[in-house]
Amino acid sequence: MSVAKKQYKRVTTKSLVDMKANGQKISMLTAYDYTMAKIVDGAGIDVILVGDSASNVMAGHETTLPITLDQMIYHASSVVRGIERSLVVVDLPFGSYQSDPKEALRSAIRIMKESGGHSVKLEGGKEVKESIKRILNAGIPVMGHLGLTPQSIYKFGTYTVRAKEEEEAEKLLEDAMLLERIGCFAIVLEKVPAALAQKVAESISIPVIGIGAGGGVDGQVLVTHDMLGMTHEFNPRFLRRYSDLYDGMTSAFQQYNADVKSRDFPNESEQY
Repeated sequence: MSVAKKQYKRVTTKSLVDMKANGQKISMLTAYDYTMAKIVDGAGIDVILVGDSASNVMAGHETTLPITLDQMIYHASSVVRGIERSLVVVDLPFGSYQSDPKEALRSAIRIMKESGGHSVKLEGGKEVKESIKRILNAGIPVMGHLGLTPQSIYKFGTYTVRAKEEEEAEKLLEDAMLLERIGCFAIVLEKVPAALAQKVAESISIPVIGIGAGGGVDGQVLVTHDMLGMTHEFNPRFLRRYSDLYDGMTSAFQQYNADVKSRDFPNESEQY
């Protein structure tokens, strides 16, 4: 017998835990500005991630490493002004939490105070445990991130699937349990085998949100610009394109250019 799913007027960290317990899948997309956030929120997406992927998508960098804390706060504050329902999670950028738990706390506090975001996300397990605990002790909700961790790309040397070998898979499961134990409200699992991701999701009570982690987890996240087809050079297996805005926008821009050049725009009805 199917059970009616609860509708949430405002999504909170507790909402996500309840959704997992009720078997209700969690939807999550990225946004980096007011206009996009308003559209994503209005569409009923549960979680908006202000990701450090802004480094790639908005600034054109090759990796996520160059984006700064000030830039993340700028993007996050723009997103927060556009939402009414979604939970806003903000990435702590590279260099803002790895070396010193006190620095991690200062970074998280700045994000919460200056952007109005609802929570922070950071990459890693046992190695960043003290930073996570320090942030949680200040009352700031933390989402973990395991598997492929893009801030460590130069350590891995590749964006290939993680945790295919038994040793790394065991560490990932241990890290997931650790993140739950110390108080994270959810975990993103990126680019890991589907069977392992499902095992992790079944082993912990907090939600596991996957990207390239199969359908056995509690929710899914994609980069909005990718799923809308605004980017066209990035084609991983896990990406489903729900639109083709790259070609559509290019066509619109070309038509506008042609209309301006031919003096068709503006016409009589488009002027005062």
